Amino acid sequence: MSALSASRFPFLLLCAALVAVSLPAHSQQYPAKPIRLIIPTAAGGGPDTIGRAIAQKLTDDFGQTVVVDNRPGASGAIAMDLGRLAAPDGYTLNIFSVSQVIRPLLFQVAYDLARDFAPISQLSAQSYVLMTTPSLPVKSVSELIAYARANPGKLNYASVGQGSQIHLLTELFRSMTKIEVVHVPYKGIAAAYPDLFAGSIHFTFAGIISAQPHVKAQRVRALAVSGPKRMKALPDLPTVSEAGVPGFAVTQWYGLLAPAGTPRQTVEFLNKQVNSALRHPETAGRIAAEGSEAIGSTPDQLAALIKSERAKWEKVIKAAGIKGED
Repeated sequence: MSALSASRFPFLLLCAALVAVSLPAHSQQYPAKPIRLIIPTAAGGGPDTIGRAIAQKLTDDFGQTVVVDNRPGASGAIAMDLGRLAAPDGYTLNIFSVSQVIRPLLFQVAYDLARDFAPISQLSAQSYVLMTTPSLPVKSVSELIAYARANPGKLNYASVGQGSQIHLLTELFRSMTKIEVVHVPYKGIAAAYPDLFAGSIHFTFAGIISAQPHVKAQRVRALAVSGPKRMKALPDLPTVSEAGVPGFAVTQWYGLLAPAGTPRQTVEFLNKQVNSALRHPETAGRIAAEGSEAIGSTPDQLAALIKSERAKWEKVIKAAGIKGED
């Protein structure tokens, strides 16, 4: 070693030590304690099932418990407020859905998805099934549209509440097909089924898990699925777009967020680990059993999805004159 090199060696060691000290301890040992995963619904159902599947795999991978914290109420606003106010250290995460994108368009809420949260990854997506009562003389989407046009204002459809995604997606379907139909809100899709079976409700969109038993029992007639591609569970059903409404594509989806200000390296670490968990057969299988498909995305892709969904539903709400009603 030359004299010059030897003289510089202690200096280089000092620089390396300073860099190591300057790195946050968090980045070197994360996660060092349990992680809280806030879910905006009660135990059971889509977000809870998906959240618990992710939590279990991350617990196994991290060697630290990912604790599921169910905080239902106000269409997810309670859970979102807890998340936005948490320390941005990677130890509090939120499951959320398109419902939490829609909520601020209809109600005053404290949270702002773009301001208060750091996107991590899209977790899943699920199509809705378009179904009619068997007594309605239609067997395809095009026949439903033709019948509705021939009988303006005489058909009605069920939703799970004013301003719900099923309400908004049916209004999108109505506007794209230029039909006039009547909205009948219910407290939940289970409450609407008896009227759909009896024929007092003519059609609705519903999630695959609730719809599938009734489709198989022929208590309803399934016409199509709402998403951009066919569903493995009902492969013979075309998409609404394929069946005569080009460009129609709506899914129920879930994503993962951290509080705004969470270090980028922590977000990227979580993104990598979550996407790996979504590819794991056991996790993907549990999500598929809920009628959803495991997705995985980059943080930027999830941010773009939030932005595009907000724009889509804001346009539908304004065009249809929909007002929020709890």
